[in-house]
Amino acid sequence: MIVIIESTSKIVELNGVPARIWEGQTENGIKCHCFITRIAINKKETRVEEFETELKEQKAPSIAIQHYPLSLIL
Repeated sequence: MIVIIESTSKIVELNGVPARIWEGQTENGIKCHCFITRIAINKKETRVEEFETELKEQKAPSIAIQHYPLSLIL
C-alpha cells in the first residue's frame, strides 16, 4: 500500500503518547488519517536541515473529528 500524507497542526494523545494527525490518501484515492508519534531519517542523509524545515510545515485539519472508532485503527 502506498499512502501520501500531509502533516496537520492537530495533536492527540494515544496511550499516553502525543501523536500528530497526518491526513492523506491511498494510491487508489481512499482518504485516511495517520497518527504519527515519531519520524526520523537515515543518519547518513545529507539534507537534514531541509527535512527539519519541511517537518515544521503544517496545515489545519480538514475536518474536526472528536473520536475515531477503534475498529478503524490498525
